[in-house]
Amino acid sequence: MADTVLYEVSDGLATITLNRPEAMNALNIATKVALRDAVRSAAEDGAVRAVLLTAAGDRAFCVGQDLKEHIGLLAADRETGSGQTMTTVREHYNPIVRALTEAPKPVVAAVNGVAAGAGLGFALAADYRIVADTASFNTSFAGVALTADSGVSWTLPRVIGPGRAADLLLFPRSIKAQEAYELGIANRVVPADSLRSAAQQVARMLAEGPTMAYAAIKEAMAYGYSHSLAETLDKEDELQTRAGQSEDHAIAVQAFVNKETPKYLGR
Repeated sequence: MADTVLYEVSDGLATITLNRPEAMNALNIATKVALRDAVRSAAEDGAVRAVLLTAAGDRAFCVGQDLKEHIGLLAADRETGSGQTMTTVREHYNPIVRALTEAPKPVVAAVNGVAAGAGLGFALAADYRIVADTASFNTSFAGVALTADSGVSWTLPRVIGPGRAADLLLFPRSIKAQEAYELGIANRVVPADSLRSAAQQVARMLAEGPTMAYAAIKEAMAYGYSHSLAETLDKEDELQTRAGQSEDHAIAVQAFVNKETPKYLGR
């Protein structure tokens, strides 16, 4: 795996770190491939019970596409007529977002600085966002004559509503941490110097929790976005039956009766 993305698993928690601080964690091809592979590994690894997505440095979480590389690729496309540059959405962004949103385990994003374009998309694909008080968000796409990608056209309207999403997509601007919290983009805002410890605390708490129940909650919410109430009630029945048969549910019930703190196994 390229050193532009760091991957570590410890006690059920996979930590994925974007590691191009000198470039504000911009996404060149090597970084996109490494991030895609890391997220897929975390999603598929049964030993991983939660994922923490973060970034090196204090200026940026991820500013999206590396435009310096992008300019060169566009020039090569014009010479060859290949059109390969824009396949990055299909080959990189889409698999990354799907792996984050469909992972059968909770994903926490620790946003340490600017999250723009695909950086915003990856943060929104997480289940929980802890944001430094110095961080900011920007859709950015229209500013470079592009449309939304990395799932933003799906996630942003669901997080803040379609009207506000249209405003931010049509008129890109910097959204500071407090406004992001008020809009619902940030779940929690913390002082920048305590971001990493706060994010690790939340992520480790989730890694020690009832993993199957968390997976079912994610699945139920995603299903409910695009199905009727009747269909969603049937899905809840299906998922609750599955959760009720898990070892973790039996552990939780016994712990409640014994007035103890449950120690979940993640199955």
